[in-house]
Amino acid sequence: MRQRGRIEPPVMSDIELLAAILGGADACATARRLLARFGGLRPLLETDPDRFTGLKGVGEARAAMLMALPEFARRYFSEALPPGKSIRCPADTRDFLHARIRHLEHEIFCCLYLDNRHRVLRFDELFRGTIDGTSVYPREVVKEALAVNAAAVILAHNHPSGVAEPSQADERITKRIKSALDLVDIRLLDHFIIGDAETTSLASRGML
Repeated sequence: MRQRGRIEPPVMSDIELLAAILGGADACATARRLLARFGGLRPLLETDPDRFTGLKGVGEARAAMLMALPEFARRYFSEALPPGKSIRCPADTRDFLHARIRHLEHEIFCCLYLDNRHRVLRFDELFRGTIDGTSVYPREVVKEALAVNAAAVILAHNHPSGVAEPSQADERITKRIKSALDLVDIRLLDHFIIGDAETTSLASRGML
């Protein structure tokens, strides 16, 4: 018996997509104006909400919708790796981390704790600030890993500058944390640097 093929969603332009979200007879014209004014979908959704005031075609309801969309997207991708789910490939982790911390204007250092089957045990935001400006303590990473009985750890932090290249400080703290985890037989699988449009894996560069 022949199985029915999967129905793929239609490919929509940014204007068509935004118009579908806005709704209404003037949706296409409003979407076109907004994208032209702000320079694209992403700058539109990241703009200061006050800039929507007085714009033609954008009332309170539409402004509230536009303000909610980025958070909606972040929550959607954040749920891609709930506790108990196995990580299938590096792309799973990259997409999850990108959604969680790419948009932040401050640097944040995170840990993803896994069991011996690479199932997610917990995600923690451990340290806030730059690695140079705020101390990252390997013992805290180890303490939390032991608390959840983790077999492996993935590190991540964002670069608010948007550049995903690891610094010397990034390399040093990675080596220190790896050495500390090795002492308690916990593997460090990777350290992801989250930039603006790209993510760098230290493991893929042979830096672990």
